[in-house]
Parts: sequence; structure tokens; C-alpha cells
Amino acid sequence: MEESKNMGSAILYGIITIFLFAIVSSLIFSLILRFTATEEASLQFIITTVSFIGLFAGGFIAGGKGKQKGWLIGGLTGLAYSLVIFLFQFLGHDSLFNMEQMVYHVCYMLIAMMGGILGVNMTSNSQRNA
Repeated sequence: MEESKNMGSAILYGIITIFLFAIVSSLIFSLILRFTATEEASLQFIITTVSFIGLFAGGFIAGGKGKQKGWLIGGLTGLAYSLVIFLFQFLGHDSLFNMEQMVYHVCYMLIAMMGGILGVNMTSNSQRNA
């Protein structure tokens, strides 16, 4: 029971990290698009990279909080993020993921898994060194 509570708490921290990162980066990109002559198409690669960084950071935080099974905690964090995005798209726009979005969200889950693994290992190493 304690382990599942700890895992749920870690995933929640990861999801909060991802969405805070998304809010801040969205604000920055919207200001850039509003006050410069930059087109959204020219920022597409940068926006994709920033979203991967956000998912990695969320997985890292979740793995660090969970302290074990980083691949599982990171994967569940990525899955929870994708589920929230899917629900917004399905309920708000009445559309399912297309194939390109499916590939992105699978990659998001894998990136969050890698972040979770690294988060567990970084916290384990810092505890051993202390």
C-alpha cells in the first residue's frame, strides 16, 4: 500500500512538472510569435524539442521522488500525460490521435521512462555519497 501511494505521489509530481514546464514554454513561445515576425512553422523543431525536454524533466522528477522502478514510474508519468492530452483532444475537439500524434506520444512515454530511470539513479547515487 505504501509503495503504490509513493508511486502515485511521484507520478503526480512528474505530471505537475510537465504541465508547469508546458505552461511556461507556451507563454514564452506565444510572446515570441506575437511580438516578432517569426512564423510558427519556423519554431516547430524547437517546440518539439522543448516538449521532449519537459517530458524528460517530468520523468526525472517522478523517478527521483519514487526512488525505485524508474522505468515504470517514468512510463506511467508519460502515459498519464498522454491520457490527459488525449482526453482534452477527444472531449474538446471530438477527434482521436492521428498516426503522427501516436508516434509523438509513444516517444513522449519513452523519453519520460528515460528521465525516470536517470532520476532514480541520480537520487540513489547522491544518497550513497552522503
